[in-house]
Amino acid sequence: MSHATRMLFCTCADNDEAGRLAHLLVEQRVAACVNIVPHVRSVYEWQGKIEDDSEVLLIIKTSKLKLEALKEAIQTHHSYESPELISFEIDDGLPAYLDWVEAQTK
Repeated sequence: MSHATRMLFCTCADNDEAGRLAHLLVEQRVAACVNIVPHVRSVYEWQGKIEDDSEVLLIIKTSKLKLEALKEAIQTHHSYESPELISFEIDDGLPAYLDWVEAQTK
């Protein structure tokens, strides 16, 4: 099977938001799996000020087919004005896992 699997990073304000978004994405079948990584320290400039915040990182696995729907769900349900959402193409992995991601997001 040819794969078009994607992995995305998305930061959230706290564990509650991260859990809510993770469940929503999997329930809507726009993501096969979402890992929630707490205690991520993010340093960035926002509106002319250097910010140093504790955030929660989502590592999201999906298919290329569901990428646009996933992006729309994040934009609709995320608390940030401009949420971080970065997509990476997966070019290799265990075929059984990649097949599972594709099947879960059909």
